[in-house]
Amino acid sequence: MHFFSRRREEEDADVRLVIGLGNPGSRYAGTRHNAGAMVVMAMAHRAGLQLRNSKHASATARTSIGGLPVLLAVPDTFMNDSGVAVGRLVRYYKVPPEHLLVICDDLDLPFGTLRIRPEGGSGGHNGLKSIIGAIGTQQFPRMRIGVGRSDHGAVNHVLGRFSPEEERVLPRLLDVAADAVGETLLRGPQDAMNGFNRDWLPVLLESAEPASQ
Repeated sequence: MHFFSRRREEEDADVRLVIGLGNPGSRYAGTRHNAGAMVVMAMAHRAGLQLRNSKHASATARTSIGGLPVLLAVPDTFMNDSGVAVGRLVRYYKVPPEHLLVICDDLDLPFGTLRIRPEGGSGGHNGLKSIIGAIGTQQFPRMRIGVGRSDHGAVNHVLGRFSPEEERVLPRLLDVAADAVGETLLRGPQDAMNGFNRDWLPVLLESAEPASQ
């Protein structure tokens, strides 16, 4: 599915705000904790757009999805301060909570699993916790990207890079997550949950390029 198209830089009172969480800088690029940011970057690439630094502590790009005006954003703040950037964007663009979609990683979901929810608590995720504190509500949609756990500790795991096996299917997982964003914005979280809340790894493995010998 391809929902994405270019749009002119213009203010729109009905904009949807899609936030991909992660940590800034080359040190953290490609790490599991940046899974949310990677989805938004994949969406921008699909639309032929480049995320550019803004005055709202984020890199942003304007686009449309199925005719809806959308602002893609990746905070320039570290994960624990995600609410600083999201709060600025929400206030500046006057985005109601139901028009916000936050994408983040999740240790408690196996790699390859997507979970969309219309609202909820932080679930121990510091980025979500910061956003809830900044905007004063937890009633906003979110999509979690499963990154699983390891025996090396939670911090080392989320700040580490994906394994070679995971890297092989990661581009397709990002594509599926981007499609899920489109469904969420166009048809609402409940309908998107029915189509995308599942373990995608078996499908991803079938469609992945064979590993080189």
